[in-house]
Amino acid sequence: MKQPWIHNGKLDSIFILSPPFLVLMTVLFFQKSLVKIEDHYSFYTWLFLIVFVDVAHVYSTLFKTYFVRSEFSKRKKLYLGIPFISLIIGILFYQLGSLIFWSSLALVAVFHFIRQQYGFMRLYSRFESNNISKKIDTLAIYSATIFPMIYWTQTPRKFDWFINGEFTWIPKVPLLLEVSQIIYILILVVYILKTFIDFLKTKQFNIPKNAIIIGTYLSWYFGIIYFDNDLIFTFLNVVSHGIPYIALIYLNEIKGKANTELKWRSAFKTGFGVLLFILVIVGFAFFEELSWEKLVWKEHFGSDIQIENWHFLLVPLLTVPQLTHYLLDGFIWKSAKK
Repeated sequence: MKQPWIHNGKLDSIFILSPPFLVLMTVLFFQKSLVKIEDHYSFYTWLFLIVFVDVAHVYSTLFKTYFVRSEFSKRKKLYLGIPFISLIIGILFYQLGSLIFWSSLALVAVFHFIRQQYGFMRLYSRFESNNISKKIDTLAIYSATIFPMIYWTQTPRKFDWFINGEFTWIPKVPLLLEVSQIIYILILVVYILKTFIDFLKTKQFNIPKNAIIIGTYLSWYFGIIYFDNDLIFTFLNVVSHGIPYIALIYLNEIKGKANTELKWRSAFKTGFGVLLFILVIVGFAFFEELSWEKLVWKEHFGSDIQIENWHFLLVPLLTVPQLTHYLLDGFIWKSAKK
C-alpha cells in the first residue's frame, strides 16, 4: 500500500514517529544515569525539556496562525478572541484558588496531549475507508492515554503535571482502576487482533498510523505507570509530544509551502532557516520561562522581585500563550484530520 506520510517516510519517521521509541530506549538503557542527571543537573534538564521542547512547541503554533497573514485575516476574531478569553478564564479560576487554577489547567493540558495523539492517528489514517477499523484505532488511542491518567489519579505518583497535589482532589475509587485496567487490556488485544487480521486479508500495513498508536501505548504506559520518576515522565511526555508537533508545523507550514505562499517566511525554508526557526521559537520560550522564574517560581534564576500580591493577574497573564495554544489546536487542525 502507499503509506500515508505527511511529508515523506524519512522525515516523518525521524521527527514524528521515532521520538517515543528513541526516548524509551534511552530510558531503558540509561535509567541509572538519568537518575544521577536528575539529582545533579536539574537546571539543564529543565532548560532542555521544558524550555527548548515543551514551551518552544507552544510558540511553533505562531507559524500556522499569527505569522500567516492570510490565515490571521481569515480568522481574526478567533485569533484575537482566544487570548483574551484565556486571560479572563485564567483570572476567574485563579480567584477560586491556586490549586483549582493549576488543576484545571492540567486537565486541559492532558486533554490537549491526548487529542494530539488522536490527531496524528487521524492524519495517518486519512486514506482508509474501513469504519470499523477506524473505530477500533480510536478506542486504542484513547485507551492508551486515558487509562494511564486514571492510574495516576488513583495511585500515588512521584511527579506532577504542573504543581504538587493537582490531581489529589479526584476521589479514589478502587473499582474504577480495576475496571479500567480490564478495558485497557481488552482494547489492546482487540487492536492487535484487528491489525493482524487486516494484514492477513489485505497484505497491507499502515506503518505510520500503527507506529503512532504503539508509540502512544509505550510512552504513556512507561512514562506514567511503569516508572515512577519525575525526569523519566517528563522526558517521555515532553519529547514524544513536543518534537512531533514542532516537526509537523515546520514540515507543513514552511517546508511544504511554495516561496510565493510563504512570502517573508521563506527565509525559514533554507538550511539556515531551520536553525532560525528553532531560534525563534526557543527565544520566545526562554523569554516566557525567564518571566515565570523571575516573577513567580524563582527556582532556577534568583530574583529579588516581590510582587506576590499581583499573582492573581500575573499568573493568568503568563499562562495565556499556553492556554491559547491548547484552545486554538481544537480549530487549526480540523481540516487536516478529514
